[in-house]
Amino acid sequence: MDRIAARSQPYVLSLFRFVTGLLLFHYGVAKLFKYPPVEIFEDVTPLSLWGVAGMLELTLGGLLMLGLFTRPAAFVLSGEMAFAYFIEHLPHSFFPIVNDGALAIVLCFACLFLATAGAGPISVDALRR
Repeated sequence: MDRIAARSQPYVLSLFRFVTGLLLFHYGVAKLFKYPPVEIFEDVTPLSLWGVAGMLELTLGGLLMLGLFTRPAAFVLSGEMAFAYFIEHLPHSFFPIVNDGALAIVLCFACLFLATAGAGPISVDALRR
């Protein structure tokens, strides 16, 4: 079992990178283009704090999906998710289950992992090497 898992690990890393980027990209689309319509994002303007976050999620999430400039994109997104947690979620409660910040924490550490692990073999970064 360990040998099979070890052989598939680089490809699972590429899949993990793509799905993480897709989630962030999806939030960027919802914030900036109002699709799908989500009540908490309906008043977001491009130059507001949430709008800038949406721009980062849209562009850097897209780079993550492609696997292009993965390490710097993931590092910036990790910081953005940490910032989002401390600014938006933590003031409501210390507990992530109460303040709805669990996704921000998970995305923060997923991006931190990608910043250290890289893009994996199925990526533009791998093609550029």
